[in-house]
Amino acid sequence: MKRICNFFTDNMAILVIAIGVVGALWPSTLAWVAPWISWMLGMIMFGMGMTLTFDDFRMLGKRPWEVCLGAAAQFTIMPLAAWLLVKIFSIPPEIAVGVVLLGTCPGGTASNVITYLAKGDVALSVAMTMTTTILAPVVTPILTWWLAGAWVEISLAAMMMSIAKMVLVPVVLGLLLNHFFGEKVRKVTPFLPVFSVIVIVLTIGGVVALSASKLFTYGLMITVVVICHNALGLLCGYIFARIFHLNTAKARALAIEVGMQNSGLAASLAIMHFTPAAAIPGAIFSVWHNISGSLVANYCVKQDAKAAELELEAKTA
Repeated sequence: MKRICNFFTDNMAILVIAIGVVGALWPSTLAWVAPWISWMLGMIMFGMGMTLTFDDFRMLGKRPWEVCLGAAAQFTIMPLAAWLLVKIFSIPPEIAVGVVLLGTCPGGTASNVITYLAKGDVALSVAMTMTTTILAPVVTPILTWWLAGAWVEISLAAMMMSIAKMVLVPVVLGLLLNHFFGEKVRKVTPFLPVFSVIVIVLTIGGVVALSASKLFTYGLMITVVVICHNALGLLCGYIFARIFHLNTAKARALAIEVGMQNSGLAASLAIMHFTPAAAIPGAIFSVWHNISGSLVANYCVKQDAKAAELELEAKTA
């Protein structure tokens, strides 16, 4: 069973690309996924809640400055970078709103894993993910309306309610389940990553199936925009952290948290409130940010190894 779980988690990018090809060439095979996308995201967020405890929220009180700094970076760098890229690339409104929506979403749970691999401050990463997720029902719709309201009609109340249902309620329920039935929950938590991978893969397949024609037309441009968006988030997040004198581990956590969005939420909201084409940026981001995150983690580990070698040489010299 462990090998099966590792296969899915280790080969997520390959599985996503494979199902994307199926969705693009044979849309009818995955069209059934669309009505379930919001439920699938809710299940992922429920799983996230099951990994949290009330003690995790104490971090917000112990390190409020760093957590608030991370949340501020999350909800300024990525939304503004999205808006800037939309203008530079002259993206059509129906897709542009998806790019902006992606930028206004909270950090994704994958950032916590990547932060761990990059030897960053995992506790800070988790605290920032929780904070931006809690703020998302209010902040994400307002920022989306502010930055993209001139292109499409946006209902603030409807979007707030959707995020609360898909994100906030499942997280709280998962947290309560873990609090009251911790021992039983711990027996299933090892399987949550593979469950998330399967759900994400199916979600992306469904998005591609619904917007195959637009993907063939704008796919390359959207991919370039997504890569630039992610890179700007990682780079500007790190610079932002350094400006405020955070140490290396904290700066890595903040940069990764900013650069890795909850792209599943972006895709779900796009389908529910806009068009399937608006969900394409979120679907592509889901693939790319895992690849770039792994590359960043490998780079950080190599940098630490070089620093350790130099320190050892200095001591022995």
